[in-house]
Amino acid sequence: MELPLDHFRLIGVSPSASPEEILRAFQLRLDKTPDVGFTFEVLTQRAELLRRTADLLTDSESRKEYENLILKGSTGLEFSSSREVAALILLWESGLPKEAFKYARKSLQPPQTPALGSSREADLTLLAALTARDSAIQEQNMRCYANASEFLQEGIQILQRMGKLADIRKDLEKDLTSLLPFRILDFLSRDLNDFETHKKGLIMLENFIVKRGGLEGKNKSEHDTFLTQEEFEVFFQQIREFLTVQEQIDLFISLQKKGSIEAGYLAFLSLTALGFARRKPEKIFEARKIIKNLNVSGLDSMPIMGCIDLLLADIKQAEEKFLSSCDEELKEWIVNFSGGNLEALCTYCRNWLANDVLVGYRDINNKNIDLDSWFEDREIQDFIEKLEKKSYIPISKPNFQAFNAKKRENVEKQLLGELNKNSDVLNESGLPLPGGIKNDQYGSYFETIPTELIIKNKSKEIYNYVVEKYTEYKFLFGEFLKDRKFIENIENQILNKYSYKVYIYTFLILFGIGIGFGALRISFKGDPNEKISTKESIDKPLNKDILGTDSLNKNNSFESKYSRIAQKKDSNSIQIAPLKVASPSLRQVETLIDTWLVNKSRFLAGNGKNDLSKIVRVSLIKRLNEDRNIDIKKNIVRDIDAKIENLELISRSPSRISVLAKLKYSEKITRVNGQLINETTFKPFLNVRYILGYSNKSWKLVDYVSGL
Repeated sequence: MELPLDHFRLIGVSPSASPEEILRAFQLRLDKTPDVGFTFEVLTQRAELLRRTADLLTDSESRKEYENLILKGSTGLEFSSSREVAALILLWESGLPKEAFKYARKSLQPPQTPALGSSREADLTLLAALTARDSAIQEQNMRCYANASEFLQEGIQILQRMGKLADIRKDLEKDLTSLLPFRILDFLSRDLNDFETHKKGLIMLENFIVKRGGLEGKNKSEHDTFLTQEEFEVFFQQIREFLTVQEQIDLFISLQKKGSIEAGYLAFLSLTALGFARRKPEKIFEARKIIKNLNVSGLDSMPIMGCIDLLLADIKQAEEKFLSSCDEELKEWIVNFSGGNLEALCTYCRNWLANDVLVGYRDINNKNIDLDSWFEDREIQDFIEKLEKKSYIPISKPNFQAFNAKKRENVEKQLLGELNKNSDVLNESGLPLPGGIKNDQYGSYFETIPTELIIKNKSKEIYNYVVEKYTEYKFLFGEFLKDRKFIENIENQILNKYSYKVYIYTFLILFGIGIGFGALRISFKGDPNEKISTKESIDKPLNKDILGTDSLNKNNSFESKYSRIAQKKDSNSIQIAPLKVASPSLRQVETLIDTWLVNKSRFLAGNGKNDLSKIVRVSLIKRLNEDRNIDIKKNIVRDIDAKIENLELISRSPSRISVLAKLKYSEKITRVNGQLINETTFKPFLNVRYILGYSNKSWKLVDYVSGL
């Protein structure tokens, strides 16, 4: 038999060792005879092989001849069959257990099988067991757990076949048992293209968990000695990262059917992850069924079910679930959330998806948690609408109209100046918008909407148009109309009933009244020159700037003399004068709006206020005061930096001007002690539509809407 061994390695010295070093190593090897059960005969042969090697290497002539053979390519040593076992023991001792195991296993198989009961059989069997275990340890140290398990399994099979060394076989079986989690990790962490190995790992994982009594570890097993429940949970978290979301769903549902409650909860999370990440709302609905029937000890399921209802567009049910939670701090947080209940639910849901749901999957990236794109998806909208039509669905009107109605309600309140005194109207970051609420605060969920929603969207457009016309005509006939009663009547008729006849009749009545009073105003106005000036201004455009355009852009080569007014913090440097020009230029309109922004910013920062009644309508001043009173109750101040970068004319008439401003807008909310609460910046711009009205021979800011 030729073994991959040379004399230097056999005795344990380097090729450059001196004769003295060789003799010293020889003596040490003789003194460290492996006392593990080998027969006296094989140990004597081992000592003889060591002595022959020492003699060869200490004789200069013999050593020189041997070194020449090595230089010519000699790589192994030949051993007679009588000394084969002793040579294999030396090979094992030289740090090559895998090679020694291979030769020992081969020598135990036909036709080389030794005589039953002979010393050769006993020595080879013992050597096979020892080299199998050492080979497994060597592979395990290199994280090749599958290879390590194969060595152990083959060693166990040899001992079973030979019917010897029962104690050593039990040790190998224990080693194999303790190695199982690592084997599973090895199989599952490989490339998914290695389908057979990956599948084998999945089967082993499920069997392992079932044997333990589910994820909870209810059953006693041989694995408990090597892996406690805490260690298993750490191991399982590591394993999950190598499983796809569908593999986890299949695994957890299978384990749930076998009685594992924790597996049921993980199945719920996996279905939710798949539904949200792959835009499959039917999976969200499946997850909802699981969590409803699941009773996990110590888990407050109400907020989780509220998140599911929110993803299914059932706002009412979502709010009820959250407010039914046993977590008092959570309920208090929702109630006091500055952006309102809906925004609080959305914020909680985003955090839940990012931290609990979309983590631990091989094929899901949780970097983009976008609820807007979720609700904009047409397939999701269709699924929600189908749910609404099925009578057996135990949820209350899960539809996107609810989101639309919520947004519309907030927008209308801002257009009518109806502030909610219990909460601020805030943007996503918790900061107020300069014109009330941003129209697309919750995203453009309804860019693609079903046919039955088109009428409602048209209703909103008609409503907005009526409100704008009302604002214009109100300045023509003064106090004949009372704001709140008139607006509430329109709101009740249009928003709640959505009747085309109501829209048409309301518009015609308002338009007729406006024309009539407009005519009266022109006919009975005292100053004839003013009548002519007003009449001439009907078809006369706003005075154009030096570029000959109806917009002011700060990026152009010229700079308005009013361009830096918004940067001034000292109100004493700002002259608040009424704008009495019948047909003002865009620069004059910009100056008025700049003055409003600077004084508004200064007032909300707690630095007092100037009298803005010359340029701003009383209702807006009242709204500003209410905003400040709310901030005072909360002990906060707002540092607002708003600069007009571009101003564009939208429409004009003798009594009404509408412009669209692009603002560079940033805001910080701090406590009175200086502690920063929140900060936001709109990039690149915040769009705000401003409406000016002409009354009592001057122009005033009537209203404004953010986010158009």
